[in-house]
Amino acid sequence: MKLICIGRNYAQHISELKNEKPSEPVIFLKPDTAILLKKQPFFIPDFSDEVHHEVEVLVKINRVGKHIDSKFAHKYYDQIGLGIDFTARDLQKKLKDKGLPWEKSKAFDGSAVVGKWVSKSSFDDLSNLPFSLHKNNTIVQSSSTKDMLWTIDEIIAYVSQFFTLKIGDVIFTGTPSGVSRVAA
Repeated sequence: MKLICIGRNYAQHISELKNEKPSEPVIFLKPDTAILLKKQPFFIPDFSDEVHHEVEVLVKINRVGKHIDSKFAHKYYDQIGLGIDFTARDLQKKLKDKGLPWEKSKAFDGSAVVGKWVSKSSFDDLSNLPFSLHKNNTIVQSSSTKDMLWTIDEIIAYVSQFFTLKIGDVIFTGTPSGVSRVAA
């Protein structure tokens, strides 16, 4: 099982982090050890003083596919959910400044929260699906899939050019603006 993550998929998040808008989806991976097990606490890792939350819409792949056309991508998932991509932002900045890969800041153990899966048939329109993250009873991130630069189906088609998608793979589709530091 792979966790395939898309970076820079919401224009306002790109602006808030002062990043450059990409011409194609930014892909990075997390290992299965990044999944925070159910009913287990999240621990801020010792190597970071600035871990941020990033709420994301997730899709679970339900069939094997490679070089999937976007018009057929909807057949490759039937469940969606929400998750959190925890990011060691201070470490990520150091790595990016040196032109190094981000994995140490994004793929550490427990850095991926995967919520409950819901049948996509439960929703009227996946291209306009509102979602939010509450931190201490305050909404800190709120958006809709309509604000994505690349839709779920476009992401699946793009990713499948590089990686064979397998049953059980999870795609994190990117985070909107509002990311911020978490505290113990």
